[in-house]
Amino acid sequence: MSNDLSHIHRFAPGNRREAAPLLLLHGTGGDENDLLPLGQAIAPGAALLSVRGNVLEHGMPRFFRRLAEGVFDEEDVIRRANELADFVIAARQRYDLEAPIALGYSNGANIAAAMMLLRPDVLAGGILLRAMVPLRVAPQADLEGKRVLIVSGQSDPIIPPSNSAALAAMLQKAGAEVEHRTLPVGHQLAQADLTLATQWLEGQSSVAAQ
Repeated sequence: MSNDLSHIHRFAPGNRREAAPLLLLHGTGGDENDLLPLGQAIAPGAALLSVRGNVLEHGMPRFFRRLAEGVFDEEDVIRRANELADFVIAARQRYDLEAPIALGYSNGANIAAAMMLLRPDVLAGGILLRAMVPLRVAPQADLEGKRVLIVSGQSDPIIPPSNSAALAAMLQKAGAEVEHRTLPVGHQLAQADLTLATQWLEGQSSVAAQ
């Protein structure tokens, strides 16, 4: 674990240099350890950069403040997304990394989506699990050439299906190639999330190799 950059984080260098690195972003109440097993499962041997959110809500780490469940403090979203983007740039230099693909769950997926819209050059793409629209008005962004997987839960009590669909449309409008899948689950992750993410990453590797 390291805390000498702007965010507490863990870095696992991996042993496959050709594999795209993953930026792991936890959900509310998680930390830099939460998604390491998921990252290792879907991308064996890839470098993993796992980050702890800098905001506390009742003692639980998050990546930005919210006013209520599903209601975001958008000024804080913008501030924290830019801070995280700056961290990723510094960490890439520290660890000699290519631009990472974000793997985010819930709050982590939301900050990843915000980063893609606000700082499109920082991430190579994104796997957004249980993500919502992070900003009501989308910034002007050029996401041409970026691939994004959004995986939603059909019975998610927190995120209406229309919200996830709106996020997919927002990213597509900015030029991203978006695959939006909905699983017969709620907000929690399931084995099917791992399967979809693995298959999507394998497709990403095939595109990169062409």
